[in-house]
Order: sequence, then C-alpha cells, then structure tokens
Amino acid sequence: MYIHELKDWPKFHWSTKKIAGPLASVSRRQGRLIGHMEALGFKLQQEAVLQTLTSDVLKSSEIEGEKLDAIQVRSSIARRLGMDIGALKPADRNVEGVVEMMLDATGNYKQPLTSERLFGWHAALFPTGRSGMRKIRTGAWRDDSEGPMQVVSGPMGKEHVHYEAPKANLVDREMTSFLDWFEGDKKIDPVLRGGLAHLWFVTIHPFDDGNGRIARAIADMALARSEDSPRRFYSMSAQIQKEHKDYYDILERTQKGTMDVTPWMEWFLGCLGRALDGAQETLGAVFAKARFWDRIKKDVKLNDRQRLVVNRLLDGFEGKLTTSKYASLTKCSQDTAHRDVLALVDQGILIRNPEGGRSTSYSLVQSQQRSS
Repeated sequence: MYIHELKDWPKFHWSTKKIAGPLASVSRRQGRLIGHMEALGFKLQQEAVLQTLTSDVLKSSEIEGEKLDAIQVRSSIARRLGMDIGALKPADRNVEGVVEMMLDATGNYKQPLTSERLFGWHAALFPTGRSGMRKIRTGAWRDDSEGPMQVVSGPMGKEHVHYEAPKANLVDREMTSFLDWFEGDKKIDPVLRGGLAHLWFVTIHPFDDGNGRIARAIADMALARSEDSPRRFYSMSAQIQKEHKDYYDILERTQKGTMDVTPWMEWFLGCLGRALDGAQETLGAVFAKARFWDRIKKDVKLNDRQRLVVNRLLDGFEGKLTTSKYASLTKCSQDTAHRDVLALVDQGILIRNPEGGRSTSYSLVQSQQRSS
C-alpha cells in the first residue's frame, strides 16, 4: 500500500521537535549566504546566479538521465538575464524549455502556482510532444492510456516496481488539493513547504514525464519565497544529483510508509544544508574568475575571441583546449586560432601541455605561475 491509498491521505504530519534544529540551522545558513552575496557588487552577484542556475538546470536533467549541453544552457540563461558573456551558442528547444521553466519558477516566485502554469512548464519541457521516441501528453494531466503510472527499474521481464501513482481519473482532484494547499496554507514555514511540496507532487505524479524536474522547480519556488528573492546562489538539484541514491531510497520508503513524513523532512533539510554549504564552491569559482581578470587587465590586451575562450576555461572547460576546439568555439579559421593561441601563450595566459604533435593542447597558467 502506498501513502496515497491510506484513508488519512493527504494529512501529512511530522515531528516538530525532530526538525526544529535542522530547520533553524538551514535558515541561519540561508541568511548568512544571502547577506554575504548582498555585500558583493552587482556583477559578481550576476555571475554567481549564472553559475548556480546553469548547475541547477544541468543537474536536474542529469538526475533523470538526460545530459544537456552545458554551453547551450549557460548561453540561454545569460541571454535571459541580459548578461554579456561573449558569443552565445544557440540553444536547442529542449534546453530553452528547461531554462524557461526554472527561471519562471524562481524569477516569478511571487506569482501563484496554478494548473495552467504547470501545463506551461510541462509543454516547455517537451516542445516536440515526445519523451525520447515516445509520444506523450503535453500541457495536460496524464491519462494512463498505456497503463498505470509506475516508477520501474531493472531489465525488461525482470522489472522492479518502486512506486505506483494514483489513477489518472483522480489526478485532477489530487492536484486541486495540492495547489490549494501550496497557495493557501500560510502557517507552514516556506522551507518546509518546499520539502513537502516536492514529496506531494512526485507522489501524485500528474504528468506522463518530467515530474521530477517540475517537483524540483516547485521546491525552488518555495525556497525563493522563503528568501523573498529571485536570485539563486545555491543549487538543491546539484546536491540531490550528488545524493541521488539516498534521494530515491528515502522517497521510496516515504511513499510506502505512513503519513508521518518526519524522515523525509529530515533528509530534505539535511540535503538543503549541504547545498548551502556547497555554494561556497560556486562562489569560490566566481571570486577566482574575478581575481584573474583583475590581475591581467592592466598587463594584456585580448580580442573578443580570446576573451571568450579564456572565460570558457575559467568556467570549467570539458576536456583539453586545442587549436581545433578554439576555432570551433570562436568560429574562426585554423590559422587564426593558431595565432590567437600563440599570443595567449606569449602573454603568459596559456601554457602548452607536455604532449606535442597532433595532440598539442593548452591550459590556463595557474595564478601562482603568473605571479612568480
């Protein structure tokens, strides 16, 4: 029996005593992080938001087994935030859809969550009306025309059913109750609302696909409300991706348990706390990038192509930089790429890696090397 089949569904409850400490802890850490960021200049804040939202979109999709192009995601977010990060790579429709949903959830956090808004998010996630090769209902609740909605793992013929959602004919009623609660219950702490909303939504599983990503967007919306700010400086999705096994384990245990969801709330608050702690890594990268440009701006003069590639390296370039990749990134000829790269080496910004010949590649010179 699943929790949605219990007679007291959906009367969730938890031990206030057990979660009081973790809730106070994450609230303090939220406040410290926001205060830290408020003290920074607008440019650094924007860079931190860009880094965080990029990670959030990438990791939320990765949890579902979908790997998006990081450069497309970053370009899409930067364009929507009005940020100049050099040449912008055109983004696929599915990338644009995920970005649109996440920015709407957090940027317009004060706007009410409605069924029409959720339908819009769902349609944005699946612009072709397909999930892979499978045609799905978009912008509408599922109808279970292909059988009950189940979360399954394992090879065909040996599937393990982890969870089965409420029947399709109950979804509209269930979602009405959920949305009325989300917008109407003002007594619950907004952080706890995020944790419970995540659980409640994925338990209903109202769509053919995309339920996990939308649940995480709803939780982010609740967290934005708790901070009264659209700016995201930490990524809950990135932390869930790191802990995805524990995430699925606690979710399955909760959905097969009772209406006492204390363990889920404890896990959610713990994961949120670790996400807040992990924000220091993002901020560290932003500060390192700012220090890099402050250090070299008086010493060198770079063209737009060189600046674009150096920024990509600072943002975490996948693989090794070669002249061919440089040419591809900047849409220039191989000869131009070669001249640009050699100029960066001569100015002490890039260093040639030990391997030579056709596999010649380059890396950013570390700060200690430049200052020695």
